[in-house]
Amino acid sequence: MSLSGAALERNKTQAATCPSARPKLLLEWYDRHRRRLPWRAAAGETADPYRVWLSEIMLQQTTVKAVGPYFEKFVARWPDVVALGRASQDDVLRMWAGLGYYSRARNLHACAVAVAREHGGMFPDSEEGLRALPGIGPYTAAAIAAIAFDRRTMPVDGNIERVVSRLYAVEEELPQAKPLIQQLAATLLADSRAGDERSRAGDSAQALMDLGSSICTPKKPACSLCPLNEDCVARAQGTQETFPRKAPKKSGTLRRGAAFVVVRGDELLVRSRPEKGLLGGMTEVPGSDWLASQDDKAARGQAPGIKGLTRWQRKLGVVTHVFTHFPLELVVYTAEVDGRTRAPRGMRWVPIATLADEALPNVMRKVIAHGLGL
Repeated sequence: MSLSGAALERNKTQAATCPSARPKLLLEWYDRHRRRLPWRAAAGETADPYRVWLSEIMLQQTTVKAVGPYFEKFVARWPDVVALGRASQDDVLRMWAGLGYYSRARNLHACAVAVAREHGGMFPDSEEGLRALPGIGPYTAAAIAAIAFDRRTMPVDGNIERVVSRLYAVEEELPQAKPLIQQLAATLLADSRAGDERSRAGDSAQALMDLGSSICTPKKPACSLCPLNEDCVARAQGTQETFPRKAPKKSGTLRRGAAFVVVRGDELLVRSRPEKGLLGGMTEVPGSDWLASQDDKAARGQAPGIKGLTRWQRKLGVVTHVFTHFPLELVVYTAEVDGRTRAPRGMRWVPIATLADEALPNVMRKVIAHGLGL
């Protein structure tokens, strides 16, 4: 037996009061306590693959609370995948602005185009078919397959990872523990009996998600309310809050730079970032490179060349922002120019009053607010 196989059997045995009862207990709990979410089908209804896909993409690295308003805006404007596929990428980025991790928005649009053009507006109903689409990885494919098409598969998100690692007291650290947790999570799928119309795989997955969100929380889990509490090894040991085990997180090196806020009357100078790379295609004010070795003089030397502009005012303080792989500090310089000033090549003037319609990432919203004193 392989090491992972031995670990799987050991963990199963540790939480083996009545293994076959767990899926049933989980679904009974879910039927009573399922969350009402705008993308989730009500009990007895068939899930809409478009809404499931859209929500799963939005929920990557983002909370349910933050996603709710964005999801509602998207489905109001683009009620199905064909409508979204007809939209421009710029429009999608504008609607996405503020939600972060902007490569998701670009992949979202590319996926909608592919489903509309190559699949007649119908999402593939298998994990393999879904993974062939832009922006859909193993987890997202499993989630859509289970929730939208009731395929017998178990997607494992952060909530499910936490529930399973506690239930079986998985000692191995993440991310190395992911394969083992995936195997253990699959044991919580409801049985698919001959003649059943549905396997309820999607409900099993969503039950674990809800359990992790409302009961098996990162801190102070409400173990007395958990339907699986009698089987939970971590609870028996009193070590719930120590799971899942995680390797120490590495923080990126601080990068520095400068941002230039230029005003022409009631307009602001902006440009679009390159399509590929960090914040690809998003709107920004002109700025310097973001480098660990950047000093103020070098950053100031990358100010946009604007005819007649010779003086910059440095704002007190810095704008800070934390990306996934590094923290950032930006010094902000401001300037005002007269109404006849042309925008440098590759830049444009936009009304300050309509900035909410621009695809501005959060870091640029901070910069503009700091520069304009908002």
